[in-house]
Amino acid sequence: MASLITNPVTNTNSDRSKRKKKKNSMVKQNLQRSQKEDHARWKSEAQQQIYSSKLIQALSQVSLGTPSPSAPRGGRAVREAADRVLAVAAKGRTRWSRAILTSRLKLKFRKQKRSQRGSAAAVAAATRTSRSKKPRVSVLKLKAKSVPTVQRKVKVLGRLVPGCRKQPLPVILEEATDYIAALEMQVRAMSALADLLSGSGAASSSSASPPEWPMPPTSQ
Repeated sequence: MASLITNPVTNTNSDRSKRKKKKNSMVKQNLQRSQKEDHARWKSEAQQQIYSSKLIQALSQVSLGTPSPSAPRGGRAVREAADRVLAVAAKGRTRWSRAILTSRLKLKFRKQKRSQRGSAAAVAAATRTSRSKKPRVSVLKLKAKSVPTVQRKVKVLGRLVPGCRKQPLPVILEEATDYIAALEMQVRAMSALADLLSGSGAASSSSASPPEWPMPPTSQ
């Protein structure tokens, strides 16, 4: 008779664990489905056209002449505009897109902090005494050698993908897959724009009328 009596506490715990597992599996399936849709979205022609139109609008606001000291110059300004438009196209669904969108704000705050710390750093440098510094290069080399090769590659990959410097390997791989697909779409869009601009420039130069040279006088 004792074996037939069930414990209600264990039953509720088992039911909770089953519901939790089912919920986690559903969340994973939805996440995988959304990731597949995002990767396919970067390969679509419609997304490329939307990105190209927004990129043209962003590049029209970039000043390539004599920018202000705080503004980026030349090719850097074009690259930042292209990356910012790419992050906007991602709609903040990924870490790398959010990192790109917030990088400008962080850079602005860092410049303000540097200007505030400038005077304090000058005073500290003036009053600093010459001390013998321990050789840290050899220690860093020993630490780099002790770290396995896979971990070093993971760290390098995390530095290449925005917002993934201190993330675990599964997160880095997911973000890198989406980031690479987005960069491929960016390259296709910018190449198409470059071909379009070069073609229009060649057409305008060819359509221009040739200069009229004076005719030599005819001999009587």
